[in-house]
Amino acid sequence: MPKFEGVYVAIITPFTTEFEVDYKRLAELCDWLIMQGVNGLVPAGSLGEYATLTNEERAKVVQTVIESAAGRVPVVVGSAAPSTKQAAEWVRHAKDSGAAGVMALPPIQYRPLEDEVIAHYEALNEVGLPMIAYNNPHDYKVDLTPQLLARLSRLEHLVAVKEFSGDIRRVHDILEYTDLDVLIGVDDLAMEGPLMGAVGWISGVPNALPKEGVELFNLARQGKVQEATALYRRLLPLFHYDASPQLVQSIKYMMELAGFPVGPTRPPRLPLPEAEYEAIQKAFEHAVNRHQSAGEAKSS
Repeated sequence: MPKFEGVYVAIITPFTTEFEVDYKRLAELCDWLIMQGVNGLVPAGSLGEYATLTNEERAKVVQTVIESAAGRVPVVVGSAAPSTKQAAEWVRHAKDSGAAGVMALPPIQYRPLEDEVIAHYEALNEVGLPMIAYNNPHDYKVDLTPQLLARLSRLEHLVAVKEFSGDIRRVHDILEYTDLDVLIGVDDLAMEGPLMGAVGWISGVPNALPKEGVELFNLARQGKVQEATALYRRLLPLFHYDASPQLVQSIKYMMELAGFPVGPTRPPRLPLPEAEYEAIQKAFEHAVNRHQSAGEAKSS
């Protein structure tokens, strides 16, 4: 039985116009996402702008999400930190706060040796909270290859991997070499991932379109390729933004278009050029209008 399955939203952090964390809006967002049918929430990730938060803000964000979820869905907390000691402390905080698990990054400050990666995860494992290893070789200097994951999978509390390499063949190899569950980690493989055996999806764009994200993942996991493909192709232009360095600004704008504004991004992230917003709006209208049309046709 998979430990974490379905659509987990890597939840954004709302800010006021003065760039202060808007905890009230964060709680409202958690409640809305849960009511829309998502299966779990992931605070304190890169999409949540964790690196711009003070320790006090980050701790309160985690606690707010856990309290707002109120046991309705699991909460998996991001562990990213400059040192192994700090990362372990965030895992401890997540455990003490009632999180169901942790999204555990490897060392992120430099290119570590393989034994250093293993020692890092061993330290996080000692806390005793279920871990989803996060493989993102594009943004960090570590590639958690299937062979390395095979070594890591002996750790008692490592149960899954968030796979963000962008290579769908990795899903097959991870399932072949390890006993870990795979959660797809990039939105523009949200259909291919479950078709190839991923049991979950840690997602970005479903911050704005949660119902559509859940529908897509469920269709793909059920093997309903024709229905999944029709929806996927409408959403794919939006999903490509999840793999961009400007994903936070892009997804926050999508949320504004969806009628759930969450404020600006914190510097150094600045507003995007107007042409980018126009392109996002065009992609959003295409996704939503086509989806509504399909739903109306289906019900008539």
